[in-house]
Amino acid sequence: MVKRRRARELALQALFYMDMSPDTAEEKFVLYCKDFTPPVKASPFFSELVNGVSDKQSELDGVIEKFSSNWKVSRMACVDRNVIRVAVYEMLFCDDIPFKVSINEAIDIGKKFGTEESGAFINGILDSVRKAIESNKIDIKSK
Repeated sequence: MVKRRRARELALQALFYMDMSPDTAEEKFVLYCKDFTPPVKASPFFSELVNGVSDKQSELDGVIEKFSSNWKVSRMACVDRNVIRVAVYEMLFCDDIPFKVSINEAIDIGKKFGTEESGAFINGILDSVRKAIESNKIDIKSK
C-alpha cells in the first residue's frame, strides 16, 4: 500500500527529528506535524507509528539490543535505529501486518534514507527478531 509506505517514511522522519531535538516527545511531534503535515490518507497510520514507537521506545530498544550483536541502540545511526524501531513496533503490536512486509519495508526505507550498509544491518536485526517472535521467545504485546 502506497499510503502505508508514505506513513512509514514520514514516521521515520518524525522520529529522527524527535531523536535529535531536546524538547519533550509531545512538543517535538506537534512541531513536526505543524511544519510537515502528513497527507490525510497516511495520517492515521503515521500517528499510530510515531505515538506507538514513542510510547514503547524503551521496550523496543531492549528487544533491538538483544538481537543487535553487541550494538547499543544509542550507537546506531539515527536512521537505522528509527527504521528498526518502527519495524519492531509493527512486528510486536500491529497484528494485521505480516512480518515479511514490515521487514521488507524497513529494508527499503533504510536503503532510501540510510547508508549503503543500512539494508543489510536492518535485515539482520529484524530477521533475528522475527525468528524469536515466531518461536515465542519474545512476547510483549501489551496493547
